[in-house]
Amino acid sequence: MNPLGPYSFRSAQPDDANQVGDLVDAAYTHHVARIGMVPGPMTDDYHRVIRDADVHVAERDANIVGILVLDVTDEGFVLENVAVHPTEWGKGLGTALLAHAEDEAKRAGFSSIYLYTHEKMTENLTLYSKIGYVEYDRRSLGDFSRVFMRKQLESTGAPRTEWSQHPE
Repeated sequence: MNPLGPYSFRSAQPDDANQVGDLVDAAYTHHVARIGMVPGPMTDDYHRVIRDADVHVAERDANIVGILVLDVTDEGFVLENVAVHPTEWGKGLGTALLAHAEDEAKRAGFSSIYLYTHEKMTENLTLYSKIGYVEYDRRSLGDFSRVFMRKQLESTGAPRTEWSQHPE
C-alpha cells in the first residue's frame, strides 16, 4: 500500500511554475480578507522560486495538488511554503507534505526545521503547535507580522547547522 495514498511527490520542474503559482493562489486566497493583504507566497515568481529553492510538488492523477518550498538559511532548514489545493483539504495531503519536509531536513543532516506564518493565520499556528512546532520569534517585516516556529527532529547524528533565536 502506498503510504502517500493517491499522491506522488517529485521535484518541481521549470515548466511547472505556472501551475504551482495557480495552486498557491487557490490555497491562499481565503487569507486575503483576514490579513488585509495578499499573502507573500501569492506574490512570488515561481519561475525564480523553482530555480533558486528546493521545490517539491505533490500530484494526484497527474495534476499538481500540493507544494513544498524548502531552503537553507542562516537559521537552518526552512519550510518556506506549504500549500494544498482546496479540493484536497482534509484528505491528509498537508500532513504528508509536512512529514516530507521533515524527512528532507533530516536527509540534509539538520536536527530541526523552522517555518513562519502570518500572525493572523491562527489555524496555521494551532496546527503547527499540535505537531510539535514551538514559537521562537515574532518579526514585523513591513506590513507582515510573522510568527517563527521551530520543530526539533528525531536524531540524525551530528547537526549540520547550528542556529540561534536571534541570528542578527
